[in-house]
Amino acid sequence: MVSKAVAKYVHALHLKKYRTRHGAFLVEGGKSVRELLSSGILTERLIVTAEFGEKIRPEIPAGLPVDVVSEDELTRLGTLSTNNTALAVARLPQQKPLTPAPGQLFLALDEVRDPGNVGTLIRLADWYGLAGVVCSETCADPWAPKTVSATMGSFTRVPVWQRELPAWLSALPPELPVYGADLHGDNVHRLTLQPTGVLVMGSESHGLTPPVEACLTQRLHIPGRGQAESLNVAVSAAILLDNFYRHSVHE
Repeated sequence: MVSKAVAKYVHALHLKKYRTRHGAFLVEGGKSVRELLSSGILTERLIVTAEFGEKIRPEIPAGLPVDVVSEDELTRLGTLSTNNTALAVARLPQQKPLTPAPGQLFLALDEVRDPGNVGTLIRLADWYGLAGVVCSETCADPWAPKTVSATMGSFTRVPVWQRELPAWLSALPPELPVYGADLHGDNVHRLTLQPTGVLVMGSESHGLTPPVEACLTQRLHIPGRGQAESLNVAVSAAILLDNFYRHSVHE
């Protein structure tokens, strides 16, 4: 059983203002916690069930505070509907310099407010080896528990920044293309795209905001044959990213 002080601290980290204040975030579930422990992100505290704690004992760094709790208590501490493995408190990683250069492809997210979508997009960036993900200040928090869980461990490998997106995009070097998904854009299947620049994805409900849309140098369209009004933003990003790497020499 954890102390009242630890329980209060963990519960506070459910909210962004306390994550920012304490410089810490929560990682939930066995897979994500194991990814955390093997990464360069500092783990502050580990809370585990007895069975899972024994399973990962060789992976736990010496000196790391560890609390052993019941499955019920672990579930009450976190945000998952059930959790029979682990929860960790980790320090927010220091942001790397954000300096896009030719030969790098970044993913930028414009008002993507669903944490599950943001987490899946970070996972996509990991799959394709992107240089990182730049989130508008109105996106879901990249370090919210639901976002972190949706990355399936990719939060340990993908640099993430939050920026005022129109200002950041307009300040990019002019030789870097800025692509955006648009129903009236060029058919992506007829293009030969190179993985350099920035691909901007907006919310599936409203698309790109006008100030961000004004920064685009090329609009991309995914042609469909059915009657669906739109695609999920993460599905759209996956299709577009695949087209960037379809002709890449790096396989």
